[in-house]
Amino acid sequence: MTQLKAAAEGCITTEMERAAAAEKLPAETLRADIAEGVTVLPFNNKLSERVRAVAIGKGLRTKVNANIGSSRDHADVSLELCKARVAEEAGADALMDLSTGGDLHAIRKAILAETSLPLGTVPVYEVAARVEDEGREFEDTSVDEMFDIVEGHARDGVSFMTLHAGVTRHAIERLKSQGRELDIVSRGGALMAGWMARRKAENPFFEHFERLIDLALTHDFTFSLGDGLRPGCLADANDRAQITELLTLAELAKRARQRGAQVMLEGPGHVPLNAVAEHIRFQKAVSGGAPFYTLGPLVTDVAPGYDHITAAIGGAVAAAAGVDFLCYVTPAEHLSLPGPEDVRLGVIASRIAAHAGDVAKGVAGAAEWDLEMSRARRSFDWQRQSDLAVDPAEAARRRRENAPQVEADTCTMCSNLCAIKLSEKALAD
Repeated sequence: MTQLKAAAEGCITTEMERAAAAEKLPAETLRADIAEGVTVLPFNNKLSERVRAVAIGKGLRTKVNANIGSSRDHADVSLELCKARVAEEAGADALMDLSTGGDLHAIRKAILAETSLPLGTVPVYEVAARVEDEGREFEDTSVDEMFDIVEGHARDGVSFMTLHAGVTRHAIERLKSQGRELDIVSRGGALMAGWMARRKAENPFFEHFERLIDLALTHDFTFSLGDGLRPGCLADANDRAQITELLTLAELAKRARQRGAQVMLEGPGHVPLNAVAEHIRFQKAVSGGAPFYTLGPLVTDVAPGYDHITAAIGGAVAAAAGVDFLCYVTPAEHLSLPGPEDVRLGVIASRIAAHAGDVAKGVAGAAEWDLEMSRARRSFDWQRQSDLAVDPAEAARRRRENAPQVEADTCTMCSNLCAIKLSEKALAD
């Protein structure tokens, strides 16, 4: 039985209890929201209790995902395991293995063994890697081959999967008719578009979506319906292709929920800051409040090397507007395969964005965290400030310890001109 089916029948599973405890919510509240489809609990039924039960959705703390994974140019499983550990230590709530090079099955199994976080994957990447290894074209892949790989990921214990079921022939025609600056920037979206063009056939994940639901019901993985036509630059944001795909995904989400499969929707991408909140509200309206998972959004195209910052800006606005799950962006975005330090910086930046959004939308406990920090600052409790920091060891404690000639109750910025000290004296007179 899936988490959604159990919730719909009034049952509170062990995983629901664990997730509710982590959120400091009554388990019944979480069960009701899972039953309604406004919250998901990605937890493959192959997983053990060592894997965290992480709920994503309505009224909950905004979660952060960290992408890791090999490439054709750099397929080192030890590096990916290092990145998985760094992401978990930095506070990520989930991981996605986006590997495209090396022994993908072995890498996925190693990551699953390494982490206690729920793991997501993009099965079509393994389809592409396999056919390339065999000297074939992706367009030669049969429908059954694609579904066999999806099922393999489910059997391995993957908690959620990105499946680009909304890249339909109709959506591609809308893209062609309007035109784009960057066409399709999603690898999965581009692969499916090529397959459809060569075969003059519909996207098999769309055409045979009921078959995907059957697999989800068997293994209880969560659909993360991928935005294969997401905008790759500000100029393409909210165009016909993107909206067409979103409407299709909303319809598929309804079908999945009706049969008892959990589903969340993926979103952009590059979006101007003034359009972020509007897009989030539109997604929530058309999907019946399905959990929304966004990459960023990145709110400018001109900051390579700093795109963890552009994504954090957009992510904060998106989280405040109702986004439930932020996919981090690292400083390596658009440039190279991220390393461990890129992963750490990406997670921290997205966690800051998520928390800023949580404060804005009134998530329980969010504002209290900031209040605790303010009180620690007023009392010059440097240890407490470090303990409360998003990044205690690296950013807070290390900077304090490395500052020259720091007195116990001052910092090197203000010294004896500390505004808190001066104001206390002034207000006491």
